Parts: sequence; structure tokens; C-alpha cells
Amino acid sequence: MTILSTDNLSKSFGVNLLFENITFGISEGDKTALVAPNGTGKSTLLKILAGRETADTGKVMVQNGIRVAFLAQEPELDDTKTIREYIASGDFELVQIIQEYERAAEAQAEDFNPMTQKAFEKASAAMEAANAWDYEQRMEQILDILNITDLDQPISTLSGGERKRVALAFVLIDNPDLLILDEPTNHLDLDMIEWLESYLIQANITLLMVTHDRYFLDRVCDHIIEIDRGKLYHHNGNYQYYLEKRSERESLRQKEMHKAEQLYKKELEWMRRGPKARTSKSKSRIQSFHDVKDKVSNKTDDSELQLEAGMERMGKKILELENISKRYDETVILDDFSYSFKRGERIGIIGKNGVGKSTFLKILTGEVAADSGEVDTGETIVFGHYQQKGIEVDESMRVIDVLKEIASVIELSDGTQISASQFLEHFMFTPEMQYTPVEKLSGGEKRRLGLMMTLIKNPNFLILDEPTNDLDLDTLQVLEDFLLNFSGCLIVVSHDRFFMDKLVDHYFAFEGDGEIRDHHGTYSEYREMKAKEEAEKKRERQAQKSKKSKSNDQNRQSSTTNKLTFAERKEFKKLEKEVASLEEEVELLEEEMNQPEMDYKEREELTARYMQLKDEVDEKTIRWLELAEKEG
Repeated sequence: MTILSTDNLSKSFGVNLLFENITFGISEGDKTALVAPNGTGKSTLLKILAGRETADTGKVMVQNGIRVAFLAQEPELDDTKTIREYIASGDFELVQIIQEYERAAEAQAEDFNPMTQKAFEKASAAMEAANAWDYEQRMEQILDILNITDLDQPISTLSGGERKRVALAFVLIDNPDLLILDEPTNHLDLDMIEWLESYLIQANITLLMVTHDRYFLDRVCDHIIEIDRGKLYHHNGNYQYYLEKRSERESLRQKEMHKAEQLYKKELEWMRRGPKARTSKSKSRIQSFHDVKDKVSNKTDDSELQLEAGMERMGKKILELENISKRYDETVILDDFSYSFKRGERIGIIGKNGVGKSTFLKILTGEVAADSGEVDTGETIVFGHYQQKGIEVDESMRVIDVLKEIASVIELSDGTQISASQFLEHFMFTPEMQYTPVEKLSGGEKRRLGLMMTLIKNPNFLILDEPTNDLDLDTLQVLEDFLLNFSGCLIVVSHDRFFMDKLVDHYFAFEGDGEIRDHHGTYSEYREMKAKEEAEKKRERQAQKSKKSKSNDQNRQSSTTNKLTFAERKEFKKLEKEVASLEEEVELLEEEMNQPEMDYKEREELTARYMQLKDEVDEKTIRWLELAEKEG
């Protein structure tokens, strides 16, 4: 069933046409990605579908009763509210039921009597009738995963990344029928991204999103809508399938263009013949000539200019860190860290938000001083540092002038030179865009310009802090190709796992409390190693907890009629549902794993998930039994 459809949508900003006569539908249960170059109006289109903007022409139709939630690329939140108040403004009736239950439970815990007991029973029945236990459980899980802990914090005090995470929590908790997400992985660390990936795969929800994260897109989406040269293409498959189909289409287009060029040459020669020949020309053939001419004139040059920037030759000493330590209050960033960088080394940096990845980069370049230790930089090292905050320029300036202020020409490694305009064109700034004021650029185009401003300086030690945010997939491919040809040192911080695995040789994994692990292998291999370590620690904790629980059970004496506390009663209720849900998922996985045609990689992923679920079932069952025994 189609739950959302569009009919001939068009949108322009001034003379800039974003899209024209777009018609498509979203079917119930589809998980769809929208793919298009920066500046073609992806974010605007999502806002129109969500009812936040209006189209110039056409209409959007949503099935009756369908609840739509929208996450903007830059969310607009109510600065007069706290996080708690903002979250509570979602499903008002359901939130009221939960709040009434919490008040009744707290009153019963403070003064247990027939009146408070009756109020608590009434509130519990309301929770059961509204299925609010699941809502509360989902809310706690989502807030915890997204590291939203202080619910009384005013929204006005949040950073850009925190605002994005609060807005994401809000739309997920609301549990809509259709979820529209614009770059949902921006400002999330890798643990959060992997959780969100798993959540969206398992959720019974219809999804439409824009994302540049190719691993995320490939695993979550089963349908891709592509806008290319003003035309709409549907791909019923994941990202890899889309790439194959686009490649086939481009190959066919090139063949058609080659035929058109050959035909144009023949018809042009015919048109140029003398007046006598021209008198017998048919009108249809003349019209055909002009059609072919228009087609050839609209040819786009998809050939790639292979750029390898010239740079300062590196000496023997690159960059050496000796016993570096850094902390902010109680947060330890580095603890007696030493490392000697090698020529041409390519390092990826991973870790949760807040562990100090950006601070570490600034220590390397001297922007931030270490508390102790020494940073020794080679005399020939020229840093290029692209930072998360993006560019700071006069936005009334034209794109080409911004770049020319840094350099008018760029020298390549073979000694040849290209102009600033050619460099911009390589990174998909058309001649028309180059003479556009910066303020007219989209968010992704501004970030792309910021990258150009870093790369044009010809550094030999390149540091990129989240360079992939808001970039479209075509730009990412161009950037990857450029960086693969870069012969200097490269350090990248990114939540884009595909981007990192393609470019780096090894990872610095910031694991917290100043601990940095040097991992030689892919990101997926690092996650597998960490999962095994966590599973082992969990088994040890379970064994200790079970032993302690048995000892406590033998000595526990209950002095009240209600043996479970308020918090334990809530936990007991949740565990019943959680264990049943997990056991159901285990059964489904067992069925999937018994399929003989499954490939090795998929079976390995399912096995890892199966072992994780079995551990969770064991842990929660033990706790449920403890509470059941206490309840009597």
C-alpha cells in the first residue's frame, strides 16, 4: 500500500531550479534512500514531504491516519523548553499516563497506605491498557544510547551535535508510521550509528532518508530513489545494487552519446551542402538534425581528472610525540602517549564522542597545548587541517574568489599547474556555481568548499576531522580518489566506516580514560574484537552477580507487604516483555541460520548477533528470576 505519494512536484529558489515535475510514491514497509548530488534540493524535498515547506507546483498526498515524523539536517528546537519538556511534547496522552504512573509509584513508596495503593493500581492498569511499558522502555533505551542524560538541561544550552541527537531521540520515541530522516548519522559516534542501524533494520516502520553513510545505507535500505540530471530512477535493492544499475545506465548513455555524435557529424555535413541540395531537404530531417544537435550540446564530461597535488618534500623527521598527557578536569584525553609518525602513514581515529579525538588533532598541529610531554614536528612538515566547524569566510564573496585568495594556481606532483577554477570543477563546482556567493550554497556545498580551501594549500600532512558530513555520494567518490593519490601523511576522524576502511592503514581507537589502542585491520575487525572482549566481561559479571544474588537471597528479610520497590517493580514488568521479545528474535535467527544458501559473511554476522542475544536472554532471565523470587 502506498502511504505517501507526490504528483509533479517542482521547486525553485529564484532562478535556481532545484527539481521539476517529481512524481513518486513510498510504499508501506519500504526503507528508502534518496540519492542526488549536493544542491539539487534533497533537504528541501524532504521538508516538503514532511509539510515543513511548500512546493511551487504539484502536491503531496499522505494516507489518512498515517503519522509522519521528520528529522531535519539542522533541527529547529524550542529553546524555551528543557530536554524533558521537549521529549514530553510528542504523544501527549501517552506521556501523561506515564507521568501519572510515576507520581503514583513515588507516592506509594513514600507513604504506603490503601489510598496510595489504589492510586498505584489504577495507574498501573492505565499503563497496561496503553501499552506504555514498551514506550517507556524504548524511551529509556534511546536516550541512554544517544547519551542524553540530563533531561533538565535547557535546549538553549545545547551544541549543534547535542541538538541533533535530542531531535533524533524525539522522532524515534514518537514511533511514527513514516519516518523521514535527513543525514541522521551526522554528529553520532560509531557506537550510536551501529545501534541506530540495528534499530531501523528491526523496526516495523516505513523509512525515507538522505544519508552519505554507505555502510548504513547499504544495510538499512531496500529501495533507492535517484535523481540524476533532472530524471527520477527507482532501484529496488540496496546500495550495491544501485551502483551496479547506475553503472549500466551510464555505460548505455555513453554508447548512445557516441552514436549521436557520429550521426551529428553526418547530418552537419548534409546541412552544409549548397542551396541546390538544401531545397530538397525534408522538414522532418531538419528537425531531426536540431534534436541531435541539442543532445550532443548537452553532453556532460564525466571523465575524471586525476589529481595528485604537489607538496613540500618530507624530510626524515615527520612528527614525534613523547609522553603526551592531556586532561580536562576529570576527563583524561591522553595519558603518557608516545608515537613516531612515518612517511606516508595513513591513520584513522575512532572513538565515542567526548573522548578527545578533535583535541588530539589540535595538539598535533599546536593549536592546543599538551599538559605535559613534547610534540616535535619536522621542519618540512606543512599541515592541512580541516575542522568540523567548517569554513569561516565572508559569505557575500563568490566561491572562486574565496579560493583565489589562497592560491590562483595549484601545482601538481608532475610539475604541471591547474587553475583554481579547474580545481573547483574537479570537485564538482560548475563554472556557474563558482561565481555564486557562498551564502547561496547548500550545507554540503559549503563543506565541500571548506575541503577545497584545505587541499589547495598543498599540505604534506593532511588532518581531516569529519570531512564527510553533508557530502553527497558523488563528491565522496571524488574526495576518496584524491586522497588515495595523496602521498603525504593522512589522519582522518570520521564516522563513515566505508570511507575510513578504504583510505587508512590502521586505527587509533580512543577507548576512554586516556587509553589508545593501535589497531591494524579494518573497522569491522576492530568491532568484532571489542564484541568478544565485552562478551567475556559480561560473562564474568554475570557469574559474580549470580553468586552475590544467591548470597543476598539467603539473608534478605522483607519488612513490608510490598517486597519489590517501585524501581524493581518497573524493572520486573519490563523484563517479562524483554525476555519474550528476545527469545522470539532468537528463534527467528535460528530459522535464518538454517538456510543452506546463505553466504559465509551473512552467516558470520547472524552468528555474532545470535550469541549476543543468547547472552542478553541469560542475563535478563537471571535478573527476572531474582525479582520473581523476591516478589514471592
